[in-house]
Formats: sequence, structure tokens, C-alpha cells
Amino acid sequence: MLEKCKTARERWGGVSEIIDSWLEQRQKLISQFVSFPSIEISLLEDRLSAFCTDLMDYLSSGHFEVYEQLLREGSEFNDGSLEEAQKLFPLIQPTTDAALDFNDDYATLNSPTVQQIRELTFQLSKLGESLEERFSLEDRLIEILHTAHRDQVLEEV
Repeated sequence: MLEKCKTARERWGGVSEIIDSWLEQRQKLISQFVSFPSIEISLLEDRLSAFCTDLMDYLSSGHFEVYEQLLREGSEFNDGSLEEAQKLFPLIQPTTDAALDFNDDYATLNSPTVQQIRELTFQLSKLGESLEERFSLEDRLIEILHTAHRDQVLEEV
């Protein structure tokens, strides 16, 4: 997952400050996520809370900044890319729901029991799969709305 993030950043970094910042948020989120297996139990509550905060920030940035910017850019070109990109949003929504559910369940996990930690392990695995799907869909969204127009934008410059 971390390697895919680096590849996306290499492909799309520099397109805009908003997307650059968003991809940095994604990389931080992935780093936090993959560090969970090595976190000491005494640090779990704080790290989980920080992860959930960063997860909500990432979702918000995507929905309220990045997606809007991409859609605005796509609407400037009448080439069908906007319609193609809009087909991805219904596929992204279940990953948003999964992340919100995870946040609701684990953002304020206090003094977890062994059973809660066991369930957390299972839920982290499910969340990882969901995030991987989301990141792939978001990369496709960027590709559809940016790469499709790159040549046209360069011609105008």
C-alpha cells in the first residue's frame, strides 16, 4: 500500500498544491496504519485517536477540496471525462462509510479489553482493504480528470 502511494505521488505530485498536500496526508495515513502491529498497548489509545483524526481530515480534504477541484477542472473540457469520473463516486462512497464507521467505533477507545483489541485487529484489516480500494479509485479519478487534459493544457501554455 505504501509503495502504491509513492507511485501515485510521483505521477500526480506537482499538479496542484491541494493534490500534493492530499497525497502527503495519504502517505502519513498509510504510515500510521502500517505501524499499528508494532505499537505498544500503552500507546494504542493515543495512536488510534491520532489515526482517526487524520483519517477524517483525509476524507474531508478529498470530498470538500480535491474532488471539487478535479470536477471543476474536468468541467472545463467537454470530452466525456467528467461523466466517466462521476461514475467513480458511487464506488468511493462505501469506502467513506467504512472509514466513518471505523472512526465511530475506535476514535475514543479507552482502556480496551482483550476482546476489543481482537476486534480492532479484524476491523483494521477490513479498513485496510477499504482504503486500498479507495486510493485506487482516487488515483483513477485523478488520472481521468488530469491526464486526459494534460496535452490540451500544455498546448494552451
